[in-house]
Amino acid sequence: MRLPIIKKLTEFIEENDEDYVNETIETLEFLSEAPGIKDEELDVIGELISNMYGAVEVNKMIREGTPKKEALNQFMKRVTGSIDKD
Repeated sequence: MRLPIIKKLTEFIEENDEDYVNETIETLEFLSEAPGIKDEELDVIGELISNMYGAVEVNKMIREGTPKKEALNQFMKRVTGSIDKD
C-alpha cells in the first residue's frame, strides 16, 4: 500500500462518492479472474485494490470524526504493524 495513492483516493471519495471506488474494486476483482492474465498484471490489480480498500477504510475513519491526517497515519501504522508481525 502506498500512502500517496490512498491520500489521493481519499480526496476522490471526498469530492465524489465512495460508491465509485467500491464499484471500481468490484470491476478489478472481476477482471483479475480473466483467463490468461499474467502474474505481473495480477500484482498491479492487487495493489490497486489494496489501495482502494485502504482509502475506503480511511474515509470511514474520517466520517466517524477522525481528522484526515490522523486517520491516514493510524491506518498506515496499523498496516505496517500487521506486516511486521508476519
